[in-house]
Amino acid sequence: MGARSLLPAFAKEVQSLIDAGLQAAHKSEVPRQYLGGSRLGHPCARALQYEYLNYPKDEGRGFTGQTLRIFAIGHALEDLAASWLRSAGFELLTRQSNDPEAPQLGFSVAGERIQGHVDGIVISAPSGLLVACPALWECKTMNAQSWRRCVKEGVARAKPIYAAQIAIYQAYMAPHVPGLIQNPALFTAINKDTGELYHEAVSFDAGLAQQISDRGVQILRATDAGEWLPRLARSADFYECRLCPWAKRCWSAPS
Repeated sequence: MGARSLLPAFAKEVQSLIDAGLQAAHKSEVPRQYLGGSRLGHPCARALQYEYLNYPKDEGRGFTGQTLRIFAIGHALEDLAASWLRSAGFELLTRQSNDPEAPQLGFSVAGERIQGHVDGIVISAPSGLLVACPALWECKTMNAQSWRRCVKEGVARAKPIYAAQIAIYQAYMAPHVPGLIQNPALFTAINKDTGELYHEAVSFDAGLAQQISDRGVQILRATDAGEWLPRLARSADFYECRLCPWAKRCWSAPS
């Protein structure tokens, strides 16, 4: 009885220490000074301005220990997925060299103010599998509901922000990897709840890539001019706004 009653308090104490360590490490990181290519498909351009400028988040809206743990689990699962593909016969590059500590493959454009790091480049695929190479590889982890929707509808419809990321990464990596945009990207989604995998070949969408590239330039130009781009919605009650870490700051400021 005593041991059972002590367990929740003990577990909570250990978790608090872990979360405090994660949050301290996160706060010590140097804030990035660029727009992340993976974020350019976010529906709200003004939120991306706040993000680019490293504006403080609303009180209580910073990354919790749990959020940081979720991020870390996602990264670990992506590394696992890469190892699974390699064991299946894919030749997959994820870093600039064979050194496991080497930087990720990536790109830098607009005077280094737009950058991105790709999950990998498929150099070759198992014989008999219809995967043209080289191909961009993008991996995401999802809960069961999001994963099932992705399987049913495809990434472009179910997760437009991921489709935008794939298109812009294909476009910006093309000068470094000849032939990349001629071949569909390989998109991998991991169901975090069940361990199920979904793979999809995503053809290069030139129109979407141009749209997202133009959006990045628009955000940089507006920010340089001290202008705030329009809010995503007309009301702070809009669900995207309720989730935004800069909601109070945004809706208390002039339009």
